[in-house]
Amino acid sequence: MSADVDLDRAARCGFPEVIYGEGKPAALIVEILHRQDEVSQHGFVTRVDPESAKEICAAFPDAAYNAVAKTIISHGYPPADKTAGSTAVVSAGSCDAPVAQEALETLRWMGIDCRMIEDVGVAGPHRLLRHIPVLQTMSAIVVVAGMEAALPSVIGGHVGCPIVGVPTSVGYGASLGGVTALLSMLTSCASNVVTVNVDAGFRGGYTAGLIARQIVRPKE
Repeated sequence: MSADVDLDRAARCGFPEVIYGEGKPAALIVEILHRQDEVSQHGFVTRVDPESAKEICAAFPDAAYNAVAKTIISHGYPPADKTAGSTAVVSAGSCDAPVAQEALETLRWMGIDCRMIEDVGVAGPHRLLRHIPVLQTMSAIVVVAGMEAALPSVIGGHVGCPIVGVPTSVGYGASLGGVTALLSMLTSCASNVVTVNVDAGFRGGYTAGLIARQIVRPKE
């Protein structure tokens, strides 16, 4: 098994090619990261199983590994870009943590200032209210939710920035493995909500990061 690494992607798209780790041997992932390293690209791997993570981190001792998100950043977290906007990742419940953490690690790899707000789903709506003033300062917000996935609409009605909804497969039978959450977010009545695929934390984080990069702040 080999890979034709797209080393020109950073020049075209602003960030290097991201490695989807599921199903790839650890040795192949290490090889790709070394190829990126040779041209000074900061590697990012998603969906890494624990055994592969050990092998990869042994090859890259300064790597940042998040066991919950199942992500690896090859050379630790880059400094946040102070000229870009700020973002938040909001999760409805603790069961959504793996997907929310994947979004958060994506934003960290992109060098975007971000914060995590956890367990503020609509079953206890009072928990969200104290976070609204902070959310109203964000350039983009990733909202991760399963079940009926009403949280993006609720937050969307409080803020003036884009909301990237990430439906999760958390829920009982009629949640249909996240399809119910997906359809709920797609039919949101909040005009600033857009939606990515089920459990797609990386995609949600990456989209929010690109939005935040369009916000140009004066350098301190």
